[in-house]
Amino acid sequence: MKTARLFCAVLLAATVLTAASAALADSGGAITEGRLDALGPDAKPLGPCPLKHTDVEVDVSGFIARVTVRQQFHNPFKDKIEAVYVFPLSQHAAIDRMTMKVGDRLVKGEIKERGEARAIYEAAKAQGKVASLLDQERPNIFTQSVANIEPGEQVDITISYSETLDWKDGEYSFDFPMVVGPRYIPGGGSAPAPMTTGQPTAEVPDANRITPPVTPEGTRAGHDISITVNLDAGLPLRRLDCKQHVVEVEYADRERTRAVIKLKQRKTIPNRDFVLVYETASDKIEDTVLAHTDERGNFFTLVLQPPKRVRQELIVPKEIVFVIDKSGSMNGFPMETAKRAMRLCIQGLHKNDTFNLMTFAGGVGFCFEKPVPLTDENRDKALAYLQSLQGSGGTEMMKAINACLAGQDDPERIRVVCFMTDGYVGNDMAIIDSVKRNAGTARVFSFGIGRSVNRYLLDGMARAGRGEVHYILDERQADGSAERFYERVRSPVLTDVELDFGGLEVTQLYPPRVPDLFSSTPVIVKGQYKKGGRGTITLRGKTGEGDFERKIDVTLPEKEPANEVLAPLWARAKVADLMQQNLAGVQRGQPDPAMKEEILGLGLRFQLLTQFTSFVAVEHLRITEGGKVRTVPVPVEMPEGVSYDGVFGRASGKGRGVALYSMSRAAQAKTMSAAPMGLRTNRPGKALADRAGAEVLSREGIANTLEKRLEKLDKDGKPEGQKKPLIEQLVKLKLAAELQTLAAKVAKEGTDGNLTIGKLQVKSGRVEIRIQLAALSDEVLAKLKALGFKELARAKSVKLVIGTIDVKQLEALTRLSEVRHVTASL
Repeated sequence: MKTARLFCAVLLAATVLTAASAALADSGGAITEGRLDALGPDAKPLGPCPLKHTDVEVDVSGFIARVTVRQQFHNPFKDKIEAVYVFPLSQHAAIDRMTMKVGDRLVKGEIKERGEARAIYEAAKAQGKVASLLDQERPNIFTQSVANIEPGEQVDITISYSETLDWKDGEYSFDFPMVVGPRYIPGGGSAPAPMTTGQPTAEVPDANRITPPVTPEGTRAGHDISITVNLDAGLPLRRLDCKQHVVEVEYADRERTRAVIKLKQRKTIPNRDFVLVYETASDKIEDTVLAHTDERGNFFTLVLQPPKRVRQELIVPKEIVFVIDKSGSMNGFPMETAKRAMRLCIQGLHKNDTFNLMTFAGGVGFCFEKPVPLTDENRDKALAYLQSLQGSGGTEMMKAINACLAGQDDPERIRVVCFMTDGYVGNDMAIIDSVKRNAGTARVFSFGIGRSVNRYLLDGMARAGRGEVHYILDERQADGSAERFYERVRSPVLTDVELDFGGLEVTQLYPPRVPDLFSSTPVIVKGQYKKGGRGTITLRGKTGEGDFERKIDVTLPEKEPANEVLAPLWARAKVADLMQQNLAGVQRGQPDPAMKEEILGLGLRFQLLTQFTSFVAVEHLRITEGGKVRTVPVPVEMPEGVSYDGVFGRASGKGRGVALYSMSRAAQAKTMSAAPMGLRTNRPGKALADRAGAEVLSREGIANTLEKRLEKLDKDGKPEGQKKPLIEQLVKLKLAAELQTLAAKVAKEGTDGNLTIGKLQVKSGRVEIRIQLAALSDEVLAKLKALGFKELARAKSVKLVIGTIDVKQLEALTRLSEVRHVTASL
């Protein structure tokens, strides 16, 4: 099927853009405020872009939010279209639901392995069926594709996720990102400065998937947003503030424990984050343990209030390196805000500290050759250096990371890095990985400067550098940022944090190690437990007064059907921890196979969107008519406060929307099929080699030989004793080590068929396993079922099934020729 290529007011070169502007002016169809038209290859306006409206509804209860996002796509053209929209969500979102509404029909999205989901979507698209596909590009960037929207028709996509609210220094906060800021793509060689064009590079092979078209200067993207927050705080609300939007607040009860908050302008331009903060009548958060049990396990979330901050009498000398992003996207308001905040930080230095000032854009610059003592002369020189900075050029952040963490050779001082940036880079995962590998004893504090920054990168840098993140939305907030920074660095609330669960049998805790608390933030841990019971949890650490210890009595129930949101939140935390172990590999499109498989299993088991699983929905009962499908990438707004000059370079006149999405749709499709994030769909016959290499192929050959010999012995009616050595070899080949003697261990050591060995759990004689198959067909599944295998999830494209089986049947499982390898789901 031939696909017409169409871009929403996004052109391939400035010369074409000039010609298009002239053509529009001649035709009387000039683009003005309030609407952005899609342009065809001949530069003639074809009509509005296909995303009409986004409606967000947030239900907050306690410290958990359930967010529902409804995207309304319509087709204003005479031909059917495919709409492609790149948009942000919270980096902590556990996305577990997607539906598609076509007319009166509601189609539930299914979670599939990413390559398989793409194949289903493309097949439906080619067949003329209405279909939708939701992919994760980064933990905070997503792509929604909707195929075969008929002329004049509307398709509604609903996405739902849960997350835990932030609580810091007595204040709750909920953030909803509205726009993906322009990303600088490193590794482009001779690509034009200051921003590259979204072409894939060796450092960012999926660049075209995270750089949506930006609406030209002086125009609107044509879509808007409304937000409603239904807040149940549990205690009377003392203060409520929306940082960047005007809202209407209606209290639902006399005590003011519940409120409904709505954007006053219900058609708000989505060009800055929605940030809601509130305080309750209590300035502390109560100790809380929530639990949920189901067939997937027993889950809990623990929230413990922090101790009060104690000022330290002895201030440890520090070597503070201030790093400021002076790239093009920081030009104007962000740069002036960062300079104001850093000026206050420099003025607040302690007399025993040494310091340096570093800048980065296309390269790295220093105020001093090395950290210097705090003298009047050095302070004045640094302030003068700071005052001269202007935003321009690229964002080669990796160079700055390597420079600011190198040379930690002052034994008298702890290095503290204060990093100010908007985070608009495409290699964010590699940068977080570099901080993690190179931080050493240094602490990294990241400051997000701007109204719609890359929170995934900024949060990740602070977590990897064992520091803390802070967001400065405007110049007014810069004033208090320096004071809070020094308070947190000099007098942490709690360090060297440990949790002792006593006799409670808990497992798979996330985060595995509780980070130091620089602010008054709660200790939040998500985990699983083997059985219910009562116990005492001990929180230990160090404050400014010395050792700290507090005991909390808790009860974990045997059964608890409520709080079902805890299961996907735990799975999302585990996925994040697994990703942290191989971020550089994922960034290059070469993820560790074992890590990828474990994340894939979690995504399928918990119906969770991940880097390796996607939601797909197909309307099978309706076939659209017409052969042509126009592909329309939905443009996004430039984040408020970000300079077009800084991002795209200086040019005269309006309409500067140089394409960050400048690849042809055919090239994009080719790149998508290549699956840059290590998601390539294996070709027939290569799946096994791609997943485990030549060693596995050799193992398969040996297994085939053993199976043929056993088949002959069965046919000849030979006794079991003659078959036993062959069966033992087959078990060693096909079963993972932890499963080979599991049946015997359960019989000898188990209680009523229950046994726990590390992370491996046997319940009522059954164990959860992953089976790699030679073929995934109904016939093979029937054979597995005949052995008592109960399926939980499957990934058809990689021939993987997950489910439970009686441990006594593990040996019989290896006798099936279609079974290649069996591992435990840990």
